[in-house]
Amino acid sequence: MTTDAQQRIDAYLARLRSHLRGLDPESVRDIVEELRSHILERAAASGELTGPEVETALAGLGNPDDLARDYVTDAMLARAEASRSPIRVLESLFRWASLSLAGFLVLLGSVIGYFMGGVFLLLAVLKPFHPQTAGLWVWRDRAGDLVTSFRLGFVGTPEDAREILGWWIVPLGLIAGCALIIFTTQFALWCARGYRRSSALPRG
Repeated sequence: MTTDAQQRIDAYLARLRSHLRGLDPESVRDIVEELRSHILERAAASGELTGPEVETALAGLGNPDDLARDYVTDAMLARAEASRSPIRVLESLFRWASLSLAGFLVLLGSVIGYFMGGVFLLLAVLKPFHPQTAGLWVWRDRAGDLVTSFRLGFVGTPEDAREILGWWIVPLGLIAGCALIIFTTQFALWCARGYRRSSALPRG
């Protein structure tokens, strides 16, 4: 390998390493060494390891800043799969959403799912403390249209409002809330697994 070729590889990997923030040192070391081997293999396929061959191999990998962001996102999604924590899932989805429209759409759907799950759980928990106002209510507005609303009990209800479900909101809210949170987590992780499988990141 020529000196110029080695310098090009070292400069590329040094820039990539500087953008692998948030990963543990062992993971960073594995990624850098894996990429070094990948670059050498691709460059060697063209013959002697000279500057132009190495430059072609590096161009095939793309910008080191973008590649580093992809690796960090991949690592966060992998941690979310392992922990299955909604907080960790949302954290990784925010990162993914910054990179692609698909990530944004998955994040949007997950936020809605977690929000609705949280609302059902809050209704179940708050109903015993606000038995007269917490629950699912329906009434007609001034235009005569039927309005349906979840109310947590912190404010009163319209005079002609009628409660739906009553105390059934407690068991149903617990079941629906937990089911929504579990389903949303499974959906987000399923999408994350699909993204990681389709990712073009070099892997050992």
